[in-house]
Amino acid sequence: MPKNDLLHYERLQWQRNVAAVAGVDEAGRGPLAGPVVAAAVVFPAAVAEAELRGPLAGLTDSKQLGVVDREQYFGHLQQLAVVDIGIGVSEAAEIDRLNILRATHLAMARAVDALRIKPGHILVDGLPVRGLPVVSTSIVKGDSLSFSIAAASVVAKVTRDGLMVRLDARYPGYGFAQHKGYGTAFHMQALLELGCTPEHRHSFRPVREAAAIRAGRVPAVQQELFR
Repeated sequence: MPKNDLLHYERLQWQRNVAAVAGVDEAGRGPLAGPVVAAAVVFPAAVAEAELRGPLAGLTDSKQLGVVDREQYFGHLQQLAVVDIGIGVSEAAEIDRLNILRATHLAMARAVDALRIKPGHILVDGLPVRGLPVVSTSIVKGDSLSFSIAAASVVAKVTRDGLMVRLDARYPGYGFAQHKGYGTAFHMQALLELGCTPEHRHSFRPVREAAAIRAGRVPAVQQELFR
């Protein structure tokens, strides 16, 4: 792969006459609360080539971008009517029922299903994903190697962050708008003081342990380790 060619994987498919190539990524596998959100993004070839040299020239893995840059890229992507965007969500209760890996794969499949047109090929970040509706190529660190996956990374992250801000208004005191559900010290203290919400992933160990401490089922020495 040529260095810094973010359309390398897309071009391989376009050269095989696959017109619709979807990049797929997720946000929110690690947090203790909230959904996992996946996005699928399809660029027409000519649009991708132009955007890579233009407004989306700095697009990359959402984790490498600041909040302002992510929001700007997200807003620009939404304004491009020819870019097909699908969102898939798996809520906390489903994560508890299925496990986080299966729930993530399901959210990805839902994101692809939400596209206006079924893609001919999927480029997905990370390891192989089961249950996708069409053939896929998995790319480790794909969100920094594929333009379409990078776009999906930004869409998933900004969408999930917005959902967590709304949950913050519904469940004040947990700090969801700040930490987005991750296990920060503030969040752990809130779990101990306020208990779990329906948006918490009760199958995740820190959430289970916080519930056990509140119920008095954890010895004091273990409580100190938890803190």
